[in-house]
Amino acid sequence: MDKDTHAPPAEAAPPVLGPVFGGLASVRVHDAALSGAGTDGEDRLAFSPERLRYEQEQGYFNDIYLLAPVGYFVLAFDTTLLQMNLVGADLLGLQRSNPGRAKFRDYVAPRFLADFDAFVQGALNSSTPQRCDLQMTRGRAGEQGYPVTLRASADGSGQAFRLVLELAEGKLAALERSEERFRRIVHSAQEGIWEIDAQSCTSFVNPKMASMLGYPIEDIVEQPLVAFMDDEGRAILERNIAQRQQGAASERHEFKFIRRDGSALWTTLVTNPIFDARGVYLGALALVTDISASKASSDLIWHQANFDALTALPNRHMFQDRLGQEMKKAKREGLILALLFIDLDQFKQVNDTLGHEQGDALLVQAAARISDCVRASDTLARLGGDEFTVILAGLEQVASAERVAQNIVAALARPFALGGEQGEVSASIGIACYPADAATPEELLRHADQAMYAAKKAGRSRYHYFTQDLQLAAQHRQRLVADLRSALAAGEFELAYQPIVNLASGVIERAEALLRWRHPQRGVLHPGEFIEHAEHSGLIVEIGDWVFRRAADQAKQFQSALGRPFQISVNQSPVQFRGDPAWCQGWLEYVARLDLAPRSIVIDVTEGILLDGAAEVLQRLRSYREMGLQVALDDFGTGYASLSHLKTFDIDFLKLDRVFVQDMAGDSGDLALCEAIVVMAHKLGLTVVAEGVETAAQQALLVQAGCDYAQGYVFAHALAPDELLALARSGVPLIGK
Repeated sequence: MDKDTHAPPAEAAPPVLGPVFGGLASVRVHDAALSGAGTDGEDRLAFSPERLRYEQEQGYFNDIYLLAPVGYFVLAFDTTLLQMNLVGADLLGLQRSNPGRAKFRDYVAPRFLADFDAFVQGALNSSTPQRCDLQMTRGRAGEQGYPVTLRASADGSGQAFRLVLELAEGKLAALERSEERFRRIVHSAQEGIWEIDAQSCTSFVNPKMASMLGYPIEDIVEQPLVAFMDDEGRAILERNIAQRQQGAASERHEFKFIRRDGSALWTTLVTNPIFDARGVYLGALALVTDISASKASSDLIWHQANFDALTALPNRHMFQDRLGQEMKKAKREGLILALLFIDLDQFKQVNDTLGHEQGDALLVQAAARISDCVRASDTLARLGGDEFTVILAGLEQVASAERVAQNIVAALARPFALGGEQGEVSASIGIACYPADAATPEELLRHADQAMYAAKKAGRSRYHYFTQDLQLAAQHRQRLVADLRSALAAGEFELAYQPIVNLASGVIERAEALLRWRHPQRGVLHPGEFIEHAEHSGLIVEIGDWVFRRAADQAKQFQSALGRPFQISVNQSPVQFRGDPAWCQGWLEYVARLDLAPRSIVIDVTEGILLDGAAEVLQRLRSYREMGLQVALDDFGTGYASLSHLKTFDIDFLKLDRVFVQDMAGDSGDLALCEAIVVMAHKLGLTVVAEGVETAAQQALLVQAGCDYAQGYVFAHALAPDELLALARSGVPLIGK
């Protein structure tokens, strides 16, 4: 059974502290003469102020003299305690690490205060050390006094002075008290104390050090210090001790010891050499502080700052650092570096339909699949969301990057098993190379991102190299977005209206508002030329709000001029639909101020919205219904929505896409399909509107199929407000030409 590691060892006195514990008369600690230069017994424990000043200037004061058997102090001019060693703290009854604002003068016996003040002034004003014999009290309110000898000299900084305190009683009694005091200090110290001999074998450890390692003291004594370190620690320590022997200043280093149970003990360690009176190296004394807890905490903080919590991959911060380093290395070695920017297509649909938990599971699996496609020397990082990057360093040819991209596309195309369900995504990958495509990490990442969007536009599940054309297109987009930001304030937007005709009566009863941008340099732009950029920049929300309010104004004017109800439908972007619902209340308040019936406005939404998180969509559509607004499902038949969705969600109008109309003939399957959709929609209480009607024949077939409304060039192109009003006022039924 192991012995109690907290019990004092049999030989209590460490060799280096022999003068204190064993009563020896002359041993040097760190080349500082405890015995003094002469033979006067009164000075055998004295350190000269010159020696003290030399040692402090060498950086030893805090560590070398921490265990010295005399009191050492650094005092401000008003004698406020700035620094002291363990003996000094014990003599004054203070905590060494937290003396507060205590003043040394307060511990001088009252009848000696005048002598002490003169002594301090002499030390401050003289270039030679000063000495004073007086009496101290134990504690600031203590009654029992004890005689001391003080030596002091001014600090070279001009901000403080140094003071050495020695007990002036008989030497034998002083040594006995010092022995007991140091025995208590060493064995109760909260820092490890470790002494080694000239061969670096252990000659003494205190109980705290043994406890930190988990060994009994006797299992450590006579063992080499490096036996408790790993290879890296051994090399650092041996180098450190050699430097100390050559007179280098003591430094604090971080070391890892190996505990008895094999775990790591992280410490800060200060080693100080021990020499005899002739300057012969005797060994070293080490002060060891356990920093395992703070080390673990700092390691955790570092890991959290540099790695993604979900996938454990390097995050954006770590990626940027590695990209910069790898680009420098590629420049030195004259090799190619390729950056792959990976975006998961359809990930949002998986996240919304199967839930965020399964979405996270997919990201973890995707990270593992991508990792299998790259080398151990490559860097795979997650930038955030469904975006990943791969740094392929040390390439001799660009084709190597292409093979990796092909493998990643194939790996991510396979279905993902997600909690009993299957999730399917694809990868769009952009490739940019250094030095051909960029000179800086920021530029390389930006170009890889641009190439990724080109791959996505080309059909997804593919990769695309960066080209200068992509850069020009990106610059064009940036200019367009910049122009968009000022377009609203400049009044550059306007609405045109395409009539929606009642197929039974030929009367224009409603119209679709179509956004136009009258660009000052490029002329009139249609939505297809700028809406995507408005969505990516977030400007679509502000633009959509303007469209709604302008359409409401126009609906009010049309109704007043026609003397009958008139509806205007406005297209709502999925980005705006998923945004902050607060603007809904603003719309309701706006139509109320106009004294306009809310049903005068129809909100057109796309099929994809119905699949974009069923609960949230249902709530948003229900809020429209509660406001009195009507909702139309636009471009039905081109997406993933089915008739079952029409039953689930609050929809008023079903707008058939032009693909059902353009090839319609009397005996075509398109007509049969159109008829079936109309019948089922009517059963669900929906009104059907056909889009893209261009011929009278198509109009006639839609009437035959039972369709309610139609819009298209057969009736009119998009019209200015006054043109639409004139056409609607004419009262002439519109029939296809």
